[in-house]
Amino acid sequence: MRLLMIRHATAVPRGAPDMPDDERPLTKRGVRRFRRAAEGLARLMKRPDTLLSSPLPRAVQTAEIAAKAWGKVEVEEEPALAGGSYNEIATALGRFPAESTVAIVGHEPDLSTLLGRLLGTSHGERLTFKKGGVALVDVPGSLADGGTLAWYLPPRILRRLA
Repeated sequence: MRLLMIRHATAVPRGAPDMPDDERPLTKRGVRRFRRAAEGLARLMKRPDTLLSSPLPRAVQTAEIAAKAWGKVEVEEEPALAGGSYNEIATALGRFPAESTVAIVGHEPDLSTLLGRLLGTSHGERLTFKKGGVALVDVPGSLADGGTLAWYLPPRILRRLA
């Protein structure tokens, strides 16, 4: 499996008045900047077979922007990507064929923890994703066996690729 991991773009700050954390959308600037980053991502990598997103609005919006840049890919919401455990995320990803490319859109620290686990390190905090950042991991067998980091890019590089 090729696993493309995407952190949601810049959202309304945590603690904004009258806005629960689970309802925070992307900011206008976050939308604008991630549209450009998604164009760069689409130039760098062909459309994934599957695009999974956390059901939280900021992640779904990010996934929809990426889907539009790739074209012809539907966003599927996956509850495990909204704070689920490694095992829950692994179970969700385990239903896809080994030869598929799966993109996921989620949150920190979940993504860096997952990336660290796949790379065999307990220091996932050193692999923190910037908002709108991405990583591609080649997983030749099961997730439990780990994978190899193909690349890890901040959004500014993706915007330059656009």
